[in-house]
Formats: sequence, structure tokens, C-alpha cells
Amino acid sequence: MKKNNISIVILAAGKGSRMKSNKAKVLHSISGKPMLYHIIKESLKISDDISIVVAHQKEAVMKEISSYFDNINFVVQDADEFPGTGGAMMNVKPKNDKVLVLNGDMPLITAEALHGFLEIQADVIMSIFDLENPDGYGRVIIRNDRVEYIVEQKDADEAELNTTTVNAGIYAFSKVILERYIPELSNDNAQKEYYLTDVVAMVKEEEGTVVPILVDEEHFKGVNSKKDLADSEVIMQRRIRNRWMQAGVTMQLPETIYIEEGVSFEGECIVENGCRITGNSHIINSHIKSGSIVEDSIMKNSDCGPMAHLRPLSNIEDTHIGNFVEVKKSTLKGVKAGHLSYLGDAEIDEGTNIGAGTITCNYDGIKKYKTIIGKNVFIGSDSQLVAPLTIENDVMIAAGTTVTSGTVEKGSLALSRTKLKTIKNFYYKFFGKK
Repeated sequence: MKKNNISIVILAAGKGSRMKSNKAKVLHSISGKPMLYHIIKESLKISDDISIVVAHQKEAVMKEISSYFDNINFVVQDADEFPGTGGAMMNVKPKNDKVLVLNGDMPLITAEALHGFLEIQADVIMSIFDLENPDGYGRVIIRNDRVEYIVEQKDADEAELNTTTVNAGIYAFSKVILERYIPELSNDNAQKEYYLTDVVAMVKEEEGTVVPILVDEEHFKGVNSKKDLADSEVIMQRRIRNRWMQAGVTMQLPETIYIEEGVSFEGECIVENGCRITGNSHIINSHIKSGSIVEDSIMKNSDCGPMAHLRPLSNIEDTHIGNFVEVKKSTLKGVKAGHLSYLGDAEIDEGTNIGAGTITCNYDGIKKYKTIIGKNVFIGSDSQLVAPLTIENDVMIAAGTTVTSGTVEKGSLALSRTKLKTIKNFYYKFFGKK
């Protein structure tokens, strides 16, 4: 997408007390990424000058966002001396002549939804929408297709509260307007805050142009509570699923499937109902069966499930993972593990069959160890493979065996069973029956 001659400022300084959480509001997750991540991702499609205003838990916010992006400017707001949205803009130094101001709690914004702000020329452009229930929003008074003034709900009178045209919270200003009016802002209001909306009033007083732009609530929906967070998640998930279905992924009962932002698909893929795919999982020509979980893993020409679990850093290729099999931080190539197994910290090569109930015993309570299994190995059911362990090519492990030696040599059979002992008529003696 073409970059535009516009700077973007994202206000991310608030506490978000209505979230009822110790976590910074903008770091709450939507589809696997912080709310703020989604806004920055879309902003970068239209601008290369992005500033984030931070205050509450600023170190945590900056650290988290810097783990995803390396081209972001952070501006620290003095929220004690200059609280409010106007105070947030006091130290911002945009590079371009038009400045788009976004809120850090609007994760559903898209670059496409912002195009209207790029096309209109005015001193101030502000977003509005019309709500049946405008509670919680600042009211916007419009006459002759121009904004007359804005009033925060806390400061509104009865007539103003009955207005259903509300402030959606997004603005575009000319840089000149901000440089002129931000220093003149006052905190003479009920909340003793510096409001960015007061810039609109100042512009109007001097007969500048303030143009409203009607936007849809879905894209500009604010997240102020855990309920809002859940509602936004539903919308984001629908977008993610639709995007991948349009790209050719088959989904069965898609509304039951959860796919995070970092997941990618390639080739002919099928995802059945009730699946959860997270992290940076990459699925290539593979089939994820119902009820399975894939976390930050790679599947290529493989299938898993139903009810399988690929934990982070698993990499399976040309492999069958069956029901109730758990794989963790392991590489499997050309392997069959049909059911009821745990394979952790392992490397397993092609042609190997993992019997039901097999587990890699990779943890001794202090450290984790690796199991390496070669080609064409047959592991019988209910076997325990105690790491660190290497099983070379062409080996058979008998059912019920516990393998504890460091290496099982090529071509061998490993067998460890106690001799079967039977006591005749014990049943009748125990229960007192004949």
C-alpha cells in the first residue's frame, strides 16, 4: 500500500480502569497480539512516521511494542501535570503536514477505513458515528455539514446528552493547527484535563474548517472493558478466518475455529471444527482435525488429530499425528504416531512408528533432555524412553519397555519386562467366592 504524506500519533497513555486489570489497557490481547499492535500494523501501511504516546506502565508498553516493531517513536506524556488527550499531544513532533491522531484502544481499525482522512482537506477532520445509545461518548453538534462543537459526556447538558451523533475519537489535524492551539489548551473543566477536542472549538472560533467524517462502528469500536475486548475478538476472528478462506483454506464450521494473527497457511489446507491455531504457526498442505491445538509450530504435508496437541516449536513433516497425541519442541519427519503418546524434546526420523502410550521422559525435575530416534524404528505400545537417549536406525522397542540406556544400536531389539507371575484361584480367595 502506498505511503502517504501523513504522520500518525497513537494515544496509548491511559490506565483503562474499566478493564479491571493490572495490565496496561493497550497490551490486552486480541487474536494473540496486543491491541496496540494491530493499530500500529495498519498505520504502517499508510505512514512511515508513527508516534506512540505512553504514560501508564510506559516501560512495559514500550518493551512489548519494541519486540514487534523497530521503527516507532515513543513520546512520554507528563500525565500528572498535563493529563488528558490534549496533554498527550504536547510533546509530539510530527514530521508531516497532516497529523492523524488515533486511540490505542481501537484494535479493529484498518488502513482502508482510514482512507477518508487522507482524501479530505480541512483544518480538522473528525470521525463521527450515530448511535442509538450514545452513553459513554462525547457528543458532536453538527450544522450545515460542519462541526459546531464537541462536548464530553461529563460536561454535557441535558439537550446535548440527547444528541446521538457522537465522537468516534479519531482526528486529522493540519500540523500548523496543532502547533498553534495545543499550547493554548486549558484544563478549566470538570475533570481538570486538557482535551484535544478543545482544539476543535478554538478552530471554530476563528472560522477554521472542521469537517465531520461518518465512520462505521465496527472499525472504530473502542475497547473499554473485558466485554468490549471479547466483542472485538469475535470481529477480529471473523476477519482472520475470512481472509484465509478467501486464500483457499477449507474450514468446517469456521465460527468454532480460533486462529491468531501470526498464523499462516500455504497450499491445500483443511481445518476442522473446534481447532485452535496460535503463535506464528505455519501450516502447509496439511489437515488439522477437530478439537486439535497447534501452538507456534510448523506442519507440512501432515495431519494431526482429532484432539491432538502440537505445543510450541514443534515441526512435523510428512507425519501423521493421531488422537490424543501431544508433541512439544520436537521435529518429526515421516513419522506415524497414531494415538495416546507424548513426544517432547525429540528428533524422530522417517519410517518410524510410535506405538500407543509411548512417552519420552524428557524431564528429571531439574533439566530437560533430548531423545533422538532414527529411521525405521518400531516402538511398541506403552514404552517409556528416558532421555537423554539415542535410538539408532532399524531398531525395535518391544511393547511395555522402559529404555534407559544412552544408545540403542542399529538393528537391535530392546526389551525390558518382568516375568509374568500368576497365582491360581486368587480371585476366589480374595472375594471369598468358590
